[in-house]
Amino acid sequence: MVGWPIRSELLNRNLAILVLAQAAAVAGVVSLVTIGGIVGRELAADPALSTLPISLLIVGTAFCTILASWTMARIGRARGFALGAAAGALGAGLAIAAIAIRSFVLFCAATVMVGCAAAFSQQYRFAAMESVSAASGPKAVSVVLVGSMLGAVLGPGLVARGELWMPRVPFGGAFAVIAGCYLLAAAALLASRPTSFAAGGGSAGEARPLRAIARGRLFIAAVTGAAIGQGVMSFVMTAAPLAMHVVDKHSLQATANIIQTHVLAMYLPSLVSGYLIGRFGVGRIMAAGAALLGATLIAGLAGRHILHYGAAMALLGFGWNFLYVGGTALLARAHRPAERFRVQALNDFTIFGTAAAGSLGAGVVMQALGWDAVLYASLAPILLALAAIVRARPDQQG
Repeated sequence: MVGWPIRSELLNRNLAILVLAQAAAVAGVVSLVTIGGIVGRELAADPALSTLPISLLIVGTAFCTILASWTMARIGRARGFALGAAAGALGAGLAIAAIAIRSFVLFCAATVMVGCAAAFSQQYRFAAMESVSAASGPKAVSVVLVGSMLGAVLGPGLVARGELWMPRVPFGGAFAVIAGCYLLAAAALLASRPTSFAAGGGSAGEARPLRAIARGRLFIAAVTGAAIGQGVMSFVMTAAPLAMHVVDKHSLQATANIIQTHVLAMYLPSLVSGYLIGRFGVGRIMAAGAALLGATLIAGLAGRHILHYGAAMALLGFGWNFLYVGGTALLARAHRPAERFRVQALNDFTIFGTAAAGSLGAGVVMQALGWDAVLYASLAPILLALAAIVRARPDQQG
C-alpha cells in the first residue's frame, strides 16, 4: 500500500530530534509568556512597561528570522540549530541574573535572546520537510509540531514547580531547567544528519531574484495565509487575558485555563492536519483555517462568559494551525531548491513581523476601543488571506 512507505519514512532520526528540540523551544517560550508580565511588573519602574518583555520576545523572533536563515545557509542546519538553542539557554541564564539583581533592562535582553532562539526553532519545520519526500512533507511538519504539545504542557509545569526552587530568585529554578532543556536540545541537534532538499517544489535551476519569486501566486498565498493567521492569532490572544481578567473580572485561574486551552488547540490539529492536506489539498485546508478564524470572531462576539472565550480561543488555535501548516507546505512549492534559505527568511520575517505588530497593537486597541473592536478589526485581514488563497488556486496546480 502507498501509505505504509510514507508512514515508515516519518520514523527517522532527524524527525525524532526535531520533535524533542521543538518541545524544548516551546516550553521555553510558553514559560516566558506565562511569567514574563509578572516578572516585568516586579522589575519595571513603570507598571505600564510590565508587558514589554513579552512584546520584545516576539520582536526578537521577527528580527532574528533573517539571521537564522543566513546562519544555516553558511554552517548548515545542525550547527545552526544548535547555535540557536544555545542562544535560548543564554537567554534563560540572563533571566536568572536579571531577577537576582532586579534589572528590568537585563530581563528585556533575556527575552530578546529567547526570541532569537525561537527564530531558529521556527526553521525546524523546513528541516523536517527536507528529511522526507515531497509527498510526506506536510505530515513531517505536523509530526514536528506535535512536539509543541509536550512543550505547551511542560512549560507551565516548570513555572509552577520552579517558582520557589531558588529562594532569593523567584522563578529562577524554572529558568534553570529551561536552560538545561535548551542545552540538551543543542547537543541532540548536533547529532542530526545532513539532508538533501527533497520536499521543495519548483524546477531545478539557478536562484531567481527574490522580487521575482515574491510575485508568484503560490508564494503570495503561502505567506499571506500564514502571516495573517499568525498576526490575527497574536492580536486576539494578547488581548484576550485583558478582556477576560481585567474587564470582565473572570478569575486569573480561569483566564490561565483558557490560554492553555488555546495553546493546545494550536498544536493538537497537527495530529491530522498533514493527513488532511494530503487528502483534501492544501488550498482547501488553508481556506478552512481562514473560516475557523472567522468563526472565532462569531464566538467572541456572542458573549462574555467563559464558554464564549473558550470557544473563541479554541477556534483561534485550530484556524492558526491549518493556515500555518498549510502555508509551510505551500511555500515548498513556490521556490527552487537553491532559493530556499532566502525564501524561508522572507517568509518567517513577514510572519513574525506581522505577529509583533499584532501583539503591540492589541493593547492599544483593547485599551481604547475594547474587546469587540479587537474582533471586528480582525475581519479584514482574514478576508484578505482567504482572497489570496482562492486567487492562487493551489489545489488546481501541479
